Amino acid sequence: MRTLEDQRLPVRAKLAATWTSFMFLYAYVDILNFFTPGVIEDILNGKVFEFDLSQTFSTTALTLMAIPILMIVLSMTLPAQASRVTNLIVASLYVPVTAFNVVGESWLYFYGLGIALELILLALIVRYAWTWPRTAPSATVATSPDRETVRAQQQA
Repeated sequence: MRTLEDQRLPVRAKLAATWTSFMFLYAYVDILNFFTPGVIEDILNGKVFEFDLSQTFSTTALTLMAIPILMIVLSMTLPAQASRVTNLIVASLYVPVTAFNVVGESWLYFYGLGIALELILLALIVRYAWTWPRTAPSATVATSPDRETVRAQQQA
């Protein structure tokens, strides 16, 4: 029986896939929340949770959604060091934002599961970014003279 080759997945792909999974959960928890009794009525009356529906509320909600969406692209396109730092910062900042979403919710099992899964994904993002493989200095870099040494030799 032949076994399948298990190729190593690049960190960038892991990060983008994890942010994508996070966004699906983030969106679907909100969408499925519409089936909670009373939610639609509250929205029609201009309330979401304790907040009045307004341009400020909608702009804030859009910003909170746009940041993880942009992280999918940024994880793949930023230079490695910038991507690592950005992923560490954004994922760490989203932990309390995500945990806040469970406050005051009546369907604790539903929100608890959704938020627990989101927190697991954020932990994976932090782990992938934190353990991003480093390249070893090449032998030519380690043995080649630096610019100052070359200049000094040329001037002598």
